[in-house]
Amino acid sequence: MMDTPHTPGSTEIDLQIMWNRLITVVGEQAQVLIRTAFSPIVRECEDISAGVFDLEGRMLAQAVTGTPGHVNSMAESVRHFIRHFPLDTMREGDAYITNDPWMGTGHLNDFVVTTPAFHKGNLVALFSCTSHLMDIGGLGNGPEASDVFMEGLYLPMLRLLDQGQVNETLMAVIRANTRLPLDTEGDTYSIAACNDVGVRALSAMMDEFGITDLGPLADFIITRSRMAVEERIAVLPRGEWTNTMRTDGYDHPVLLAASLTIAPDHVLVDYVGTSPAVRHGINVPLAYTKAYTVFGLKCIIAPDVPNNAGSLAPFRVTAPAGTILNALRPAPVSARHVIGQMLPDVVFGCLYQPLPHRVPAEGTSCIWNITVRGTWHDAGNTNLAYALAITTNGGTGARPGLDGLSATAFPSGVHGTPVEIAEIQSPLIFWRKELRPGSGGDGTTRGGLGQIMEISNTEAAPFELLAAFDRIANPPRGRAGGRNGLAGHVSLSSGRVLPGKGLQVIPAGERLMVLTPGGAGLGDPAQRDPALSETDRTQGLLADRAQA
Repeated sequence: MMDTPHTPGSTEIDLQIMWNRLITVVGEQAQVLIRTAFSPIVRECEDISAGVFDLEGRMLAQAVTGTPGHVNSMAESVRHFIRHFPLDTMREGDAYITNDPWMGTGHLNDFVVTTPAFHKGNLVALFSCTSHLMDIGGLGNGPEASDVFMEGLYLPMLRLLDQGQVNETLMAVIRANTRLPLDTEGDTYSIAACNDVGVRALSAMMDEFGITDLGPLADFIITRSRMAVEERIAVLPRGEWTNTMRTDGYDHPVLLAASLTIAPDHVLVDYVGTSPAVRHGINVPLAYTKAYTVFGLKCIIAPDVPNNAGSLAPFRVTAPAGTILNALRPAPVSARHVIGQMLPDVVFGCLYQPLPHRVPAEGTSCIWNITVRGTWHDAGNTNLAYALAITTNGGTGARPGLDGLSATAFPSGVHGTPVEIAEIQSPLIFWRKELRPGSGGDGTTRGGLGQIMEISNTEAAPFELLAAFDRIANPPRGRAGGRNGLAGHVSLSSGRVLPGKGLQVIPAGERLMVLTPGGAGLGDPAQRDPALSETDRTQGLLADRAQA
């Protein structure tokens, strides 16, 4: 009896190998974006996302590098691109772009580019990526605006490339609406270039495995991933749990309220009871709310399942329209991360009740971007503007059995901006950048430490700080007897305390003092291992908190 001929890609082993290869393809896509970007927040901090999608707009694989806010919101944006540019109109060499906060990744500073991928003349997939651009005009990347139109250049769904031809009119508009035309143009091209690399790598992979379409592979990925997450959910306790968190807001506190329901095959988070949208740009579009909520759920429930449309499907997120977590156009949203990145901690507060041994204490959560702007005044840089987001982080919350991480971005995952890069890109100098002793909350496991930074202008000139900080009035909260982390603090070296949000002018000769929050502790401090307490003491981590 003759063996049945083997069809390429027909066995589960074939499909698993191709799945792994697909993750490698998008990893290459992401690295091209990082290595060709002009903006330090991309090149040094990796504030991006990259992924490949099937022809239904389902995310099949994402690059390991990438922030949850970008990746999980971009996962929805590709369907918007397909709606505006139907598949039968797509041609080789096309690329489409938007920065619409409600169809992209939540604010205007993120450009999303989607590129159709052809193999032997047939459309087989779409590559999409997101990159943060430092300046797209308007009031800048701060929370001062009272509507989205004040926040900068707004790009609807447009063609960036038409069969390989650049939309020069669009590029001229982009260059004319930024304080950094060279960087902004270069970053736009780097986004398109990384998708092109993904297209070529995918075609080479399909040749290698002898397949002509991704349908069977897509169905395998989506089905297996969804089943894996549903299996994790099926063994969880059933029920409904609630949690609230108060954040600093812009000029008054904001309440985030969540109700979490674990059902046999899905988890629902509803943000009913959350504060309404506010006048300034800390509002959050629903796609960004979903992105960080789902990330928080997945961290606790199914951290080992690859991120794709299948693994995201069992998690459902709703928020009442008009609340700060479902802000409607044209609400200002530039600093949406300040609220949105709190959502994993809000979700953790719900999950802690049925799953206390899996959940960490609260951390700093929102990144403390020191966003600065000004003009070079030395002879070599006459009237040349600079704008820079110096990414800094506080401490993460203590974990079950492990201390929190110091000066680490969670949940965003971006890297801190190296001091050397900040000092090259601007006339600013860091006089001090060190861990903040005593800032981590005590507990059986201790919260991670924040940082202390001292910054001034090397030129005899002021500079602007576009402040968008939180956890100043409402520090990270401990769990199970653990103590709170220290609150953040912003001031001048003269002693004047600065507001945590809004445009601040740092006078010439003054130093900006930024103290990021520490993560909270978990469990009774009296139960901490004495050996760990001694290590804390000898390493100088337990300074007098009143002086920290």
